[in-house]
Amino acid sequence: MRKIVLLLVCALLALPVMAQTTLNGAGATFPYPMYSKWFSEYHKLHSDVQINYQPIGSGGGIRQVTEGTVDFGASDMPMKDDQLKAAQDKLQTRILNIPTVLGAVVPAYNIPGVSAELKFTPDILAGIFLGRISNWNDKAIAAANPGVNFPNQEIVVVHRSDGSGTTFVWTDYLSKISSEWKSQVGADTSVKWPKGLGAPRNDGVAGSIRQLPGSIGYIELIYAVQNKILYGSVQNAAGVFVKASLAGATAAAGSAPKMPADFRVSITNAPGKDAYPICSFTWLLIPEMSKDPAKGKILADFLNWMVGDGQKMTTALDYAPLPENVAAKVKEAIKQVK
Repeated sequence: MRKIVLLLVCALLALPVMAQTTLNGAGATFPYPMYSKWFSEYHKLHSDVQINYQPIGSGGGIRQVTEGTVDFGASDMPMKDDQLKAAQDKLQTRILNIPTVLGAVVPAYNIPGVSAELKFTPDILAGIFLGRISNWNDKAIAAANPGVNFPNQEIVVVHRSDGSGTTFVWTDYLSKISSEWKSQVGADTSVKWPKGLGAPRNDGVAGSIRQLPGSIGYIELIYAVQNKILYGSVQNAAGVFVKASLAGATAAAGSAPKMPADFRVSITNAPGKDAYPICSFTWLLIPEMSKDPAKGKILADFLNWMVGDGQKMTTALDYAPLPENVAAKVKEAIKQVK
């Protein structure tokens, strides 16, 4: 009997041990709920693969992928030419901007005594964030929202304090609808805000809005939904007030300029009566050649799964899936990942 037990032990020891491969990523908080779901579901299908992701903001994602401290980054702003060059010079490989989903950024607010869904014109949003409109009983706000009884209360602006792709989407929109904003502030992941209080990450801004009476800020749609924060509709380029939705994001993507080969495109203030004006693709930042070929192969496999079965999971988390023509182009681009 003892001999049989020894033989069994030896046989078990001879079996190959399943190696665990861990991929590390960091970046945007805008798609974090979606990425958490995807990485968890992918792990269920591939128990030998663990994908860790830190939601530190798009600026951090761009910085860390450039420095080579993560296997991939994530950003709601496509990398700029100078950023791509800096990354290629350091890593000796290109960084691919791979779109993953569409999302909407909403003007979320906490106004004592007001439970209505407000309407925001481009002039109102630019005025509030420039500091020209400083009280909730301003006549411009009242004119766009007849019947709403606004309090005589100072507007508290809340914005991101970290490098943020959500900030880029918001300021990209404001730059398109306000020449004053474009010349004085501009569009970027970090800007010099004319006024307001800063908070880190989408969840930080959402928390500040909930806690501060009279506040308004910008957050990704799912953070407003999950935190039960009121958010308003925005007048689009066609003059129609549209509330953020999956259909509105899809309409914006459909009416935007043709998708370029490198996927770096802005769809804020898109034409079309159904388009929600403050939405964007979000991107994974993938090295074309990984330092570890095994990780490159896993990244390519994950991306193929993401653009296929993964897209079926988007609507449950208030993200819009990639349009079919974009998904087809993404599948071709993934072939470059090694």
